Amino acid sequence: MDLKKKALELHEQWAGKIEVTTRCEVNSSEDLSLAYTPGVAEPCLKIKDNVDLSYTYTRRHNMVAVITDGSAVLGLGDIGPEAGMPVMEGKCVLFKAFGDVDAVPLCVRTKDVDEFVKCVSLLAGSFGGINLEDISAPRCFEIERKLKEVCDIPVFHDDQHGTAVIVAGAIINALKLTGRKIEETRAVLQGSGAAGTAITKLLLTLGIKDIVMCDKIGALHKGAEGMTDAQAAMAEITNPRGLKGSTADVIKGADIFIGVSAANTVTKDMIRSMAKDPIIFTMANPVPEIPRDDAIEAGAAVVGTGRSDYPNQINNVLAFPGIFRGALDVRASDINDEMKLAAAYALANLVSEDELSAEYIIPKAFDPRVKDAVAAAVAKAAVETGVNRI
Repeated sequence: MDLKKKALELHEQWAGKIEVTTRCEVNSSEDLSLAYTPGVAEPCLKIKDNVDLSYTYTRRHNMVAVITDGSAVLGLGDIGPEAGMPVMEGKCVLFKAFGDVDAVPLCVRTKDVDEFVKCVSLLAGSFGGINLEDISAPRCFEIERKLKEVCDIPVFHDDQHGTAVIVAGAIINALKLTGRKIEETRAVLQGSGAAGTAITKLLLTLGIKDIVMCDKIGALHKGAEGMTDAQAAMAEITNPRGLKGSTADVIKGADIFIGVSAANTVTKDMIRSMAKDPIIFTMANPVPEIPRDDAIEAGAAVVGTGRSDYPNQINNVLAFPGIFRGALDVRASDINDEMKLAAAYALANLVSEDELSAEYIIPKAFDPRVKDAVAAAVAKAAVETGVNRI
């Protein structure tokens, strides 16, 4: 059966991919009086005196809100909040299946940044964390920044940071495999949206000093015309040599190419112009910037994509369930760069020296070790950076 047709039929059959189940029995009058009135008043009064006890007496300690405005859903664009609900439900399924984290999908009917922030901030007391999803750039940057300022729980835009963590983990092992030092590596990244910006920032934190970001206007550099405010900010911290021109111009001699842009925008000749044994991550989906086989034929030593039918899939499900699991376990108030890097190294370290190869630089999505390894590393980093509350 055609995949699209089957998916549509199953979604109709499921009538939603998640549901509420109870953790207590209500089979008698006594059960009812304990789970609800009058017994329920006792935890209410405890929480009234100490709000932190909401984590003890309710499911808040394990609950994440998955929130969108429907403005950048998958590759479908601005399709509206209700149309984004199947994706939000799917994300909740992944949270539970891969992280044992309870999650609730919320679709907000506004494109106004301040309205969105106000809405989410007012709901924050019901949750242990906020996962922002499928919100268009550059609004997503402002929304996340403002929510972090007003919320005392972790706020994490997975389209940015989940992707960045997986890329960083894969880069760590790809550099090891090709015998490169992080600080001596040159990288070119095509696509300056949410994912591209977050990847670049995390790779800078990782220690890569020479990164050039490219977009439709060409290489981002100080003083370039036509940049958005977000692009101009990235130009200030990247492209240390002030390179100008197209991706084809600046990719010459680079060790790494990362694409989070559009299909078929990279050629074999561009790969051939890079340093020997280049590392190529092409994550445009479903059609990458250059076909995997073409990249290998042109000399790529390692290739990663966003597709599940190729080796080295850059799949966010490797990151966000374990990151939130670790953050919730120590009741973190934030998910900071140290926690993200800890997650990246945890993923990289799951691939042993004996296993490491051009076709295996990052664990597979269904590797049962991932959740616990990532969660433990994230929790440890939270404690070390002082954002834990237990």
